[in-house]
Amino acid sequence: VYLQTTYMATYAQDGPEAREIAKVIPYFPFKGIPRFYDIGGFLARPDVFQRIVDIFVARYAGLEIDSVAGMDARGFVLGPPIALALKKPFIMIRKKGKMPNCIESDSYECEYGKRSGMCLQRDAVKPGDRVLLIDDLVATGGTLSAGIQCIKMLKGVVVECACVVELKMFIDPPEGSGLPNRTKMFESCGMGDVPVWGLISEDILTEEAKLPEGYVDDGEEH
Repeated sequence: VYLQTTYMATYAQDGPEAREIAKVIPYFPFKGIPRFYDIGGFLARPDVFQRIVDIFVARYAGLEIDSVAGMDARGFVLGPPIALALKKPFIMIRKKGKMPNCIESDSYECEYGKRSGMCLQRDAVKPGDRVLLIDDLVATGGTLSAGIQCIKMLKGVVVECACVVELKMFIDPPEGSGLPNRTKMFESCGMGDVPVWGLISEDILTEEAKLPEGYVDDGEEH
């Protein structure tokens, strides 16, 4: 418990390490969103990518977990190196129709609109397994909620959802803001006990991408 607490205090959200990493995560106008944060910025920098993996590994090395799960698709980039370093199995939570022998979550809402459920193979999680759930970014929490539901359907326990970026504006926005409320959504889904942690918030993501002449928002989802 001491180790877990120490690591969590060391790598606080928007701390010194996070501020350095934020410098290589630019935002683009993409998918109809003015600020789409692109993890390709740190993937192009092996030193920074390794630093992110090291921070996540340090945070969870002292925590009792049985496996690491990643959300389709960017969780598949981040999750495996973290799982390997922790010497834990990696589990894929995928979009419908991509894997055999699966259970499926309910459909869910995300910042892009409504999505069909996520899927998890029936033998991936055993009753009582403690699972760390990884994704690149949490906004409304819809995608994570689908992953949590999949794990709970197999009677596993999500010990924490961990993301590189957390958009705090969705945690508990004021009434009348028009923004989805992640806290209330988790509570309504029976997930209010699942903690969510992000290394970096939008407060320090100020690197605007340099757009080439003739840039077009060609995101497939609007």
